[in-house]
Amino acid sequence: MRDQLEDAHQHRDDGYGRAQHLNKVELPKRFYKDVAAGPVDGGFTVTLDGRQVRTPGKKIPIVAPAAAIATTMAEEWARQGEFIDPATMPMVRLVNSAIESGEEMVPAFREEVIKFAGSDLMLYRAEGPRELVSEQEVIWDNALTTLARHFGVSFQPTIGIIHQSQPKATLDRLAEALATENLLTATALISITGLTGSGLLSIGLLHKLFSPDLVWKSAHVDEDYQISQWGQDEEAAERRAKRRVEFDTAVAVLEALRA
Repeated sequence: MRDQLEDAHQHRDDGYGRAQHLNKVELPKRFYKDVAAGPVDGGFTVTLDGRQVRTPGKKIPIVAPAAAIATTMAEEWARQGEFIDPATMPMVRLVNSAIESGEEMVPAFREEVIKFAGSDLMLYRAEGPRELVSEQEVIWDNALTTLARHFGVSFQPTIGIIHQSQPKATLDRLAEALATENLLTATALISITGLTGSGLLSIGLLHKLFSPDLVWKSAHVDEDYQISQWGQDEEAAERRAKRRVEFDTAVAVLEALRA
């Protein structure tokens, strides 16, 4: 289901997406010595040798709305060694992605999260084995109940993979919950949705209904069951660890914007 967000991610190719391909080419050498973060008109920015950083594609000056975001970006720039590796700079990539996507993409990002929520990971249950079914019921039913009570909506889970439409009133109410979110929040949400496979978990996280650890656990119920049965695959574990870094970065953006 995570693949359904590929189209939305394509809009971010000049920022976040572009960085995903840089590991296939020669990395640029570090060209700066000093890194700093500080206030500017409209927010906070990062400077390299006194020059304000810009996005890699459209060369737009970067202004973050929260000091914590700029500070994290500065730390990522400062940690670079002889070469600059965007794969080790998740906050820089996320902010670049948002700025280069532009405000015009906000409605599309919101709509994608709601679209994903309508066919959400937690709404499609396994037929078996019993242990997996029980784990889904315990974790996912609790999450759905929390969302239903908070937003005053209902959900219609189903068994198997045949599409089950959700009530229009439910999707409309969830859309209202995202209606005022800004570009950076929407970008963080689209990242969380893609990483977890769940628009519902993303919305719940935004509204502080779930902790980040609970969201991550809920998103990996099926995967964790397979691990319990067959053991951990080293490459899969490495991919999951990298996704967790991206997830934690997007969560940090939401928390910084709340503050």
